Amino acid sequence: MAAYDEAFAEMPEAEESVDVRTDFGIVRLYRFSGTGDATGTGTATAPLILLPGRSAASPVWADNLPMLREIGDVYTIDLLGEPGMSVQERPIQNDEDQAAWLHQALESLPEDRFHLIGLSIGGWSAVNLAVHESELVATMSLIDPVFVFGEMPLSTVMRSIPAAFSWLPKSWRDDFNSYTAGGAPVEDVPVAEMIEAGMQHYNLKLPQPARISEEQLAAIDLPVLAILAGDSVMHDPQAAVGTAERALSDGTVSYYPGASHALSGEQPEQIAIDIAGFISENSSSGGK
Repeated sequence: MAAYDEAFAEMPEAEESVDVRTDFGIVRLYRFSGTGDATGTGTATAPLILLPGRSAASPVWADNLPMLREIGDVYTIDLLGEPGMSVQERPIQNDEDQAAWLHQALESLPEDRFHLIGLSIGGWSAVNLAVHESELVATMSLIDPVFVFGEMPLSTVMRSIPAAFSWLPKSWRDDFNSYTAGGAPVEDVPVAEMIEAGMQHYNLKLPQPARISEEQLAAIDLPVLAILAGDSVMHDPQAAVGTAERALSDGTVSYYPGASHALSGEQPEQIAIDIAGFISENSSSGGK
């Protein structure tokens, strides 16, 4: 919690902190008002919902929020069962349960539809929701999602094993987090310290996410923006591009050469530009 609070201090001030009850626990969301109306740049006709990655939480979006708020109102979510302010109270046993709690959390909000933006496992969470309960989803923007367009390479799986044991040295977890971020240093970075603290001190009790099949991707009947990092270690980037282009019936693929899996922090401006254009282009069909 101390690491969370320190990382949260990097965020813009939230208008509201919202706790909603679901069948699986209490989900924490933060609401940030859009700034686009004042500048004339707002394009979203529904709020943006930001879904973070594994062992992360809302503060992972600190670099992205100022620009994403220019698109429209924004909610960030601390994923249920992950380190953060959400509190899991019942077992989450399968992908259907993962979709159910997220659907219930969105259903409790005053708006009718949402533009989902998911990072890493948050991208999987968005797609999993669309596979099982899509009626609240207007569009999806997936930032280097895992288990969606490809399997995780064995080398990354092996590299992650030492980082999974809390009793091993912090440097081993920092090494893995740096590896996923293209070798960037992570020591003394508040968001990275929060992620490492979550890996060390929070005991995940979640099922392994099932790989989204190409048949499931093809059945998704809503606009999808796939933002894929050229140097990602979470899948084969070129193969992932091919899968996205082949399987998505209403898909747009944006490829970032040289970017790592941490591209949300590496290129927040370009990501915001791509998402703003995507939402604007699909506002008539998916954003109302």
